[in-house]
Amino acid sequence: MWVLIGAISLAIWVALLVARGGFWRFREVIEIDPVPDDAPAPAVAVVIPARDEATTIGQAVRSLLASRYAGPLRVFVVDDHSSDGTAEVARKAADKTGAGDRLTVVSAPPLPPGWTGKLWALAQGVEAAIAIGPGFLLLTDADVVHAPDNVSRLVARARRDRLDIASVMVRLHCRTLAERFAIPAFVFFFFKLYPPAWIARPRSRVAGAAGGCLLIRPEALARIGGIAAIRYELIDDCALARRVKSGGGRIWLGLSRATESVRPYAGFAQVREMIARTAFTQLHHSAPLLLGTLLGMGLIYLAPPLLLLAPDHAARALGLAAWLLMSAAYVPALRFYRQPLLLAPLLPLTAAFYTFATLESAVRYWRGAGGLWKGRVQDVRPR
Repeated sequence: MWVLIGAISLAIWVALLVARGGFWRFREVIEIDPVPDDAPAPAVAVVIPARDEATTIGQAVRSLLASRYAGPLRVFVVDDHSSDGTAEVARKAADKTGAGDRLTVVSAPPLPPGWTGKLWALAQGVEAAIAIGPGFLLLTDADVVHAPDNVSRLVARARRDRLDIASVMVRLHCRTLAERFAIPAFVFFFFKLYPPAWIARPRSRVAGAAGGCLLIRPEALARIGGIAAIRYELIDDCALARRVKSGGGRIWLGLSRATESVRPYAGFAQVREMIARTAFTQLHHSAPLLLGTLLGMGLIYLAPPLLLLAPDHAARALGLAAWLLMSAAYVPALRFYRQPLLLAPLLPLTAAFYTFATLESAVRYWRGAGGLWKGRVQDVRPR
């Protein structure tokens, strides 16, 4: 039995390394993308949904208004019933850059039934942004600080490859002990689910995006019925990508080294909250899928080191080989986040942490607190 478990685990890691779109390589970096030509740059309307984001919204707005972008760029901040002065902080930040006339603050109406809060706010911002006739919409989060050339490179990529969506996984905050332990793994696991190479392949059914920084053509959004088409989705970025790609749209997902989230996760509890908010939604609220995920995580990540305790020499050898492959696959993620490579063999512990958070996500949903975020239970998909 131990040998069989070891053989299966090793076979899975070999398959992941050679047949999963090279997800582990972390090669799709937006900064290496060349700017194509000197054609007039289209107008870009940036939409930022914000609820109690006073600590970060100023940095986000300043970075966008300071963008080195050749075309018109306007920022629309949607104040989603904030209680901390988010809107005023955004206005002051824009005024300090001398570009207050390029910021519009939209007050979100009361949240109607059947919508998640973020998507309702996003819909209001998109409606206001469309009025200026932009060539592209940039949907971004209130904690994301954009590199000066981020907008120009995203637009260049979308125009060169005729993309309907070009999104980047921004560099997440990774300084505290909990972040060093869990954040590179978060991106590693995400890319394993949604390999960027497969996302970019028109014939592949895999569709994913990173909602923290997502450029989309207004006509592509209109074709799927606008934000209302995904109004109940909790993992809204991937849902949007799925709709656009299934309708024949071209999409791309990459990484950014310079555009980053400034939202910190001070401790393990905050990281666990981040995972538990959406993990069970990713499993479509399915108990069988949850069970399969728990067993799969055990077999893929936990079994290899545990097999070193097995009485059988062959089982120990197989477990060690699987653990070495796992660690090697994780090294590019650690390098991207400039973390010590000694963390690579600890990936099984990180996976156990994620497994626990996934189980907690299911328990929260069953208790009626799914997707809890800033006082709202957001897991509201109609049944």
